[in-house]
Amino acid sequence: MLFVDYMQREIKLLYLYLGISVPPFPPLDLPSMVYFSNEEMSKSLEATVKEELGLSVLKGTGQGGGGCINQGSVYDTDKYGKIFIKVNSKSGARTMFDGEFASLEALRAPNIVQVPKPIKVVDQPGGGSALIMEYVAMSGGLRKYASRFGEQLARLHYYNSTLENKAKKTEGSIHKDESSDGYISQFGFHVNTCCGYLEMVNTWCNDWTTFYANKIELQVKMTEEKGDRKARELWNKLHIKFPRFFDGLIIKPAIVHGDLWGGNVSENDKGPLMFDPASFYGHSEYDLGISYLFGGFNSQFYKAYHNIIPKAPGFEKRKNLYELFHYLNHWNHFGGGYRGSSISTMEACINHVYT
Repeated sequence: MLFVDYMQREIKLLYLYLGISVPPFPPLDLPSMVYFSNEEMSKSLEATVKEELGLSVLKGTGQGGGGCINQGSVYDTDKYGKIFIKVNSKSGARTMFDGEFASLEALRAPNIVQVPKPIKVVDQPGGGSALIMEYVAMSGGLRKYASRFGEQLARLHYYNSTLENKAKKTEGSIHKDESSDGYISQFGFHVNTCCGYLEMVNTWCNDWTTFYANKIELQVKMTEEKGDRKARELWNKLHIKFPRFFDGLIIKPAIVHGDLWGGNVSENDKGPLMFDPASFYGHSEYDLGISYLFGGFNSQFYKAYHNIIPKAPGFEKRKNLYELFHYLNHWNHFGGGYRGSSISTMEACINHVYT
């Protein structure tokens, strides 16, 4: 499973680099991750989805595809128009889809970036779960609207701070602005999410340094459980001086996508869009970490983003730090092919704070 998943992801990244639409991969024939064809999905899910959504019509269009984790199909309905149903039969699928549902809602709420509207998470009759959302037509990758997406992402990251500013202005006022109630003052999220299929603990925390260190600790622990001690040895050294990466910074919680690689953004005639999130409230720079690893974002995107949120002191050093989580996460998902990148990135982070 790990090698096949790894190769599928690498092939997808090559397609993105060449500017070619990513083709759907066939379902993986593996016992740990069971996928359904359109026909099989209809038989097992049709009655459940119809009942949960109050539908009279649920008809497969033949459109669909899958990635490393889930398989999805498009359906016509009488109530919601076209919908997209993502399916996963693993035991942890409910946690994964509940997290994605909440993430999509949080990203849509500011009405800044185009994000598919989630409809419902349902349990499959045969085990696992399915996430139902609106179907959004899209092309492969981000091309025409790279600059607009950079601007929108920055505005999204800054949105929670605008709510804080409104709350301060209305504090003590008789006529309090109701929109101020949405300000989030901590780091974390109200549900756990999954970056890939691995669960991330999003327990609320008062400071970003502790929250992010806990994320790295969990990833390092998983590599250690595979019998590899190298990451643990390096992390023990890095952790001691971890706060130095954030010296002098005042970090405000921002809603982040959480898995913003090139395969999770696209565009259509309405503009750019993003999907497959693993959101939480964190440092805005975190979202850029994985964007550097696999391509899909050009200089226009970064220029537009930093025109709104300029690079803070120490940005280049933290760039490695935010890449680190995703290298470790890929190591834990796809195996030793990402070990070397994980170790070298952690060593670079150590050099940043010890020199």
